Amino acid sequence: MKLAFSSNAYLHFSVEETIRRVAQIGYAGIEILADVPHAWPAGLLPERVDSLRRALDDHRLEISNVNAFMMNAVADPRQPYWHPSWIDPDPHYRAIRREHTKRSLKLAKEIGAPHVTTEPGGPLAAGQTRQEASDTFYEELMPCLDLAAELNVPLLIEPEPELLIERLDQYLEFVDRLDSPMVGLNFDIGHAYCVGEDPQDWVEKMAEHTVHYHFEDIAATRVHQHLVPGRGAIDFAATIAAIKRTKYDGWLTVELYPYGDAPDTAAREAIEFLTPQM
Repeated sequence: MKLAFSSNAYLHFSVEETIRRVAQIGYAGIEILADVPHAWPAGLLPERVDSLRRALDDHRLEISNVNAFMMNAVADPRQPYWHPSWIDPDPHYRAIRREHTKRSLKLAKEIGAPHVTTEPGGPLAAGQTRQEASDTFYEELMPCLDLAAELNVPLLIEPEPELLIERLDQYLEFVDRLDSPMVGLNFDIGHAYCVGEDPQDWVEKMAEHTVHYHFEDIAATRVHQHLVPGRGAIDFAATIAAIKRTKYDGWLTVELYPYGDAPDTAAREAIEFLTPQM
């Protein structure tokens, strides 16, 4: 297992400076945010891609994942991470999510990232049934999975509280319908904890689906607020032990976007807490 840090905590810095800082702190990898100000695919010039690559090479940092979940660039006032969603009632608006995901898959291929993560369907609209939302998500996602297969870049769904797929059993039900080898699970242990699924109890159940992990802590209240590992109530020792039993040898990416005012401090505290347990 290898530790990475998500660039989404460094929105006040360029992607090059973020790479430098994450490497200097001691992480082996970095999750690249496919969003402003780092790597918004729709506006990413070839020169910027080259600069990103050079920074990774200079600092000997690998890419753990491309995060296509957040869409701050669209600046939806309701919630800049969830919208536009896969299940928005407006087909033109949700098409922005679909096309962003396609561009992110192409970006991942171009920069050598192993996979791309996306949201699990978005929040239900007023009067929208779960079946209607699930059908819409399926229809929008399938063209992206076709492209993922063409590029050989898996697309990972990340269950999240308050969105269409928030529980791991809901993920299993949905991907069974997709029946695609190019879809996988981004297992966010904090999100699982928020919805009452203690991660250590689910790691082995989800092992055949899990391609990548997001790590953060959550308070004992189970309120969805990312905390530095060690500050909350998640049993990291039990969770990491369960992951080891599955023989997982991929990335554990620490995701601490609420710490934008002091990302270095949060990143350093997290690696100091997690490294002795790995």
